[in-house]
Amino acid sequence: MQETCFVMASYLIIGGSSGIGRALVDELLSDNHSVAVWAREQRDLPPSVAFTSYDVIDETDPPKEAIPGTLDGFVYCPGSIDLKSFRSLKAAAFREAFEINVVGAVRCLHAVERTLKKSDIASIVLFSTVAVQRGLPFHAGIASAKGAVEGLVRSLAAEYAPTIRVNAIAPSLTDTPLAEKLLTTEDKRQASADRHPLKRIGTAAEIAAMTSFLLSEKAAFVTGQVIGMDGGLSAV
Repeated sequence: MQETCFVMASYLIIGGSSGIGRALVDELLSDNHSVAVWAREQRDLPPSVAFTSYDVIDETDPPKEAIPGTLDGFVYCPGSIDLKSFRSLKAAAFREAFEINVVGAVRCLHAVERTLKKSDIASIVLFSTVAVQRGLPFHAGIASAKGAVEGLVRSLAAEYAPTIRVNAIAPSLTDTPLAEKLLTTEDKRQASADRHPLKRIGTAAEIAAMTSFLLSEKAAFVTGQVIGMDGGLSAV
């Protein structure tokens, strides 16, 4: 019987030391892939992860020496949640949301684009939010920024095809450190769960599993998509 040859892939996770990014690191390492992380803090990342300290809102390019020699996938996890009324959101808040969610992704993608193009299985995954497709109050800042992310995903999917696949995931509220201020009590957690048809909120591991799928060759015919993972909130 002929043995199947397993090809280990190389992935770069921006913001991979916390939340969804950290769950994705565990997911990819469990499949024996090579993982590099750029983030502000290393936290409890395993020693096998190539870590580089980098803040996406700095107006500096990522260090060239941090770019892996080979790269098959790129995931940009940094985001923001600033839920305020439109009147309370000043122009600076919109700029900050755009800087974290869009400009940071662009800066990192510029740094790794040439390396990604050398791969035969390259894939990019960015993150949007359910608030882009479904109007939600107090989400004007983040929905505006993530709407730009969705536009970027579709534009790059067209420009990079057929060399690199580009997709996004649009979650609802997910149980991560970024969302912890919205889930500080059992009443808040239950109220958030009840807004979803599935009557619960998502987990970082669930989002990471979808991200891993989109990075893999199992999703080789998927590009230019924004995939909702929102407990049915956007559709039911």
